[in-house]
Amino acid sequence: MTAVPLPVSDSAPVACDEAAIADTRRWLERAVIGLNLCPFAKAVHAKAQVRYAACATASEGDLLDALESEAKSLVAEDPRRLDTTLLIATGCLRDFLDFNDFLGRAERRLRRAGFDGVLQLASFHPDYCFAGTEPDDVTNCTNRAPWPTLHLLRETSLDRAVEAFPEAEAIYERNMETLERIGSAGWSALDVSAGAAHRAAGEGV
Repeated sequence: MTAVPLPVSDSAPVACDEAAIADTRRWLERAVIGLNLCPFAKAVHAKAQVRYAACATASEGDLLDALESEAKSLVAEDPRRLDTTLLIATGCLRDFLDFNDFLGRAERRLRRAGFDGVLQLASFHPDYCFAGTEPDDVTNCTNRAPWPTLHLLRETSLDRAVEAFPEAEAIYERNMETLERIGSAGWSALDVSAGAAHRAAGEGV
């Protein structure tokens, strides 16, 4: 498992990238794995095959460059050592609508860079909202992370995961049921918002 704050220009806003990485790891452990929202996450986490990279740039163009760089680094690595990457944006895209617009540009950049059929891009945001839902709908929490996050996944790993879990299409429905069962109070109790890792460290949790 690697956790690396990416270099940014002097004009970029100061951000505590180490804290964002800690928040994201806490979210992965408590929410994604803890609630089994992704049955494939536990194995790569246990094998330390997840890279956490935080990027504090305020420029969306620079974030696109960082995404392409992370994609190149991922495919160059042995998947037995590094299977997937979480790129955390700490300096921009705080607004979900901006983030949603950015995703189209990100996917086009990856296609132009030759990663079509090689990598897939998944996305998470603190204010993620599925089409047709209200912002306070608890089911949106399936895609809510403490920071705007771009998730690079290998297509080959996804194919193997689907073979091991043939009813993968049922994951979405099961996740909706899980979030509806625990409700907003249950999600809040997980304490996976931005700054949670720092607060937990201070409290000795």
